[in-house]
Amino acid sequence: MDMKLLSKTAAAMVAEGKGLLAADESNATCEKRFKSIGVECTEPNRRAYRDLLFTTKGIEEYVSGVILFDETLRQSTVAGNEPFPSYLEKKGIVPGIKVDKGTHDLALCPGEKITEGLDGLRGRLAEYFKLGARFAKWRAVITIGPGTPTHACLYANAHALARYAALCQEASIVPIVEPEVLLDGDHTIERCCEASEATLTALFAALRAHHVSLEHVVLKASMAVSGKDCPKQAGVDRVAEETVRCLKRTVPAALPGIVFLSGGQSDEAATAHLNEMARMPGLPWPLTFSFSRALQNPALKTWRGAPGNVAAAQRAFYHRARMNGLASQGKYRSDLEKQAA
Repeated sequence: MDMKLLSKTAAAMVAEGKGLLAADESNATCEKRFKSIGVECTEPNRRAYRDLLFTTKGIEEYVSGVILFDETLRQSTVAGNEPFPSYLEKKGIVPGIKVDKGTHDLALCPGEKITEGLDGLRGRLAEYFKLGARFAKWRAVITIGPGTPTHACLYANAHALARYAALCQEASIVPIVEPEVLLDGDHTIERCCEASEATLTALFAALRAHHVSLEHVVLKASMAVSGKDCPKQAGVDRVAEETVRCLKRTVPAALPGIVFLSGGQSDEAATAHLNEMARMPGLPWPLTFSFSRALQNPALKTWRGAPGNVAAAQRAFYHRARMNGLASQGKYRSDLEKQAA
């Protein structure tokens, strides 16, 4: 366990004005995204698309790290055939890796999920470190519904996240712990806050129990928002206020930083929410982004699998990265979107 390396990696991940690109979609998720633009989900197409994102000029100004999928970590750039991890590293972008094996039904807890992938993880982490990964990600899923989340679900997922985080630190890899509280449902923002608070309380109790160094772990948090089917949607100010209140109640100040998932919000809503939070005074940790769809959507729609669209897709991607980089410093304005358009 190299504490110096862990500190250096964590600091780079949450560097001022930058955030993380989540490009760790599984092949099944990639297939859904590609289907929406009429592109076949083949290995060369996945490589070409990730290459488009990573080789975007100047992206290192706003992107501190990239979460990769196992396949992508082993692929190379299309032009120079340079392994993606070393290509990113040369740009000053930290390569990371998704290590969980996805969610499965949690036994005796209808409608709830547990994330699997602890078996053999120590060996995989050692290999990922050799391939250049310096941080990792594990996602748990928490559903809000009648009687959920249950204590069993919160406890089981917190325990898995803590075991994963301990194994990462042992391998000198910074763990991102991601307990995603899903947007699905008709719950109010108050109900979302309750579930988020319970989730984070269980998570940090488990991390302490497993001797995880809090100075070397990054939280990937959900924003406190109204369920997507809730008739009353909370505004930007309220989302920022409730999210920060929940985090201050549950997340130790020792953490090097918190990154947010977009979780199905629109591109601009995710950016506006982040901006409002970053502007709040007295935050004990830096807040930034770790977006997937909210960073990639415009690029994906512009690309549509055509080599002739790559330059335009890269411009769209650079713009979203810049907007979120500004938002992480509380400097985003919606009129900047119109200027670019």
